[in-house]
Amino acid sequence: MTSFRIERFGLARSELARFSQSDPLHRDWPVVYTLNDTSEVYVGESLDGAGRLRQHLDGGKKSHLGEARVIVDPTFNKSACLDLEAYLIGLFSGEGRYQVLNVQASSGTGNYYQRETYRERFQEIFAKLRSEGLFTTSIDEIENSDLYKLSPFKSLTDDQGDAVVSITEGLLSALNGGPSGSMVIEGGPGTGKTVVAIFLTKLLRDIGAWDGEPLESESYLTGLFTIANRAVLSDLRIGLVVPQQSLRKSIQAVFSRTPGLDAGMVLSPFDVGKSELTWDLLIVDEAHRLNQRANQTSAQKNREFHEINVKLFGTDDRSNTQLDWITEMSHQQLFLIDRRQRVRPADLGVSTLKALADDAEARSRRHVLTSQLRVQSGDYVEYVRQILGPQPPSQRIDFGDYDVRLFDDVGEMLTNVRARNAEAGLARVVAGYAWPWESKKDRTRTDLAIGDVELRWNSRVVDWVDSPKSVDEVGSIHTIQGYDLNYAGVIIGRDLRYDEAAGELRFDREHYFDKKGMQNNPGQKLTQQELLDFVLNIYAVLLTRGIRGTYLYVVDDPLRSYLREYLG
Repeated sequence: MTSFRIERFGLARSELARFSQSDPLHRDWPVVYTLNDTSEVYVGESLDGAGRLRQHLDGGKKSHLGEARVIVDPTFNKSACLDLEAYLIGLFSGEGRYQVLNVQASSGTGNYYQRETYRERFQEIFAKLRSEGLFTTSIDEIENSDLYKLSPFKSLTDDQGDAVVSITEGLLSALNGGPSGSMVIEGGPGTGKTVVAIFLTKLLRDIGAWDGEPLESESYLTGLFTIANRAVLSDLRIGLVVPQQSLRKSIQAVFSRTPGLDAGMVLSPFDVGKSELTWDLLIVDEAHRLNQRANQTSAQKNREFHEINVKLFGTDDRSNTQLDWITEMSHQQLFLIDRRQRVRPADLGVSTLKALADDAEARSRRHVLTSQLRVQSGDYVEYVRQILGPQPPSQRIDFGDYDVRLFDDVGEMLTNVRARNAEAGLARVVAGYAWPWESKKDRTRTDLAIGDVELRWNSRVVDWVDSPKSVDEVGSIHTIQGYDLNYAGVIIGRDLRYDEAAGELRFDREHYFDKKGMQNNPGQKLTQQELLDFVLNIYAVLLTRGIRGTYLYVVDDPLRSYLREYLG
């Protein structure tokens, strides 16, 4: 039986007085409330709902949000209210209909008594708010959107929260004349590196713009909101560098809808290098995808690389990389890296990334994320990396509810992926670059031919996952790295084979069609092992995109038999 009710009234003194006097729970009980007008919304929680709303009305800073709703439930406690507050903020931000006015002072709450029971009630509360017009789409539709997945309003895990606080305190110390130097966050797929980058950017901007009004939240982040910290961060110039075009565009869309942020803060490495202004802090997501001096994707980019090196260093020294651009153009840097997600020779070398991490570690500025936020099977990610590594697992793991299937027929896999898409949304097929992209220039052509099944590569590079045609197309590493799917259907092509006699994985150059994936950098001669490592990294990324499950088809028969031992 539903125990909550939602009191709705205009944010005016007469209405507030009536609300305050109508029930003792309105003055002395944990509640969650929303304030909104036609374009903005604010979500709060308080032990004194009437008193807190009166403060908003008297303070005037949110009094223009003329409509108030207070969610009252006699079973609520402080933890449940903090959780509901974070839950609603995330959904409002993810739908994108309203600008969310909350500052980044709360990271939500962890586990508490009967959390799952409360979470079921939260869905009922959402349904009621939706019936009153505050939401227009379903929870599933919101949670499948990039706006939600890349929202700065996320609940942090313990290791993410520790990293955010430590980095903020270290940055404040450096800005006040203390020790400085690059900071590093390392983490595998699904550990939330991008979440931390976006969350931290919003937090720093919010501290710098804080108006001094007491904050409702009592989280560990609240203590960062001080007058002294505001003075240090108020004019801080922050940039978020994202090397991949598709992910960069998605984050720009989120920033353009978030108060305190703007799309111009999200940069490519070339944007940084060409700028005439420096940054106080550059946060670099997917920093392992920064480029060395290598042949770029176009003649124009090659010219720009040369021009930026000359601009910054006086000469086009081939040893200078985009990492050097970042350090030259900023006073402080935060790099988020996964050394095992390098997928092209142009990406920063393993030794460079190791040196970056080791230097940060020596200065206690390296943080490691371990909590798995994407894949709903805690051991799966490392298990996949072991399968594709030199020392495969000694035994299979139990996947629990995580749905892993290896198919002998690609058509059957496609049918199942489309069925999952109809049920849950966000199920897509991705593949290694083992077929040429014929349809790029001629849309009447198909690309992947497997038996009598013919498929096309992604028809767009930017925002492919959410595009209308994506469920009938195949994405590559360059459209999917950094994104989540509910279900990933992965096709492993003939670029990766299994040598049964040697008991080893092999790279097949003849069936690899990413030209930049095999191109030597100046002075470099790629070995077969190095190319194999790139391809293995690619498939490890593809096989760890799915939140609820991974479906797999393998072209090479011996490789399929090998993988069946672990994933069949």
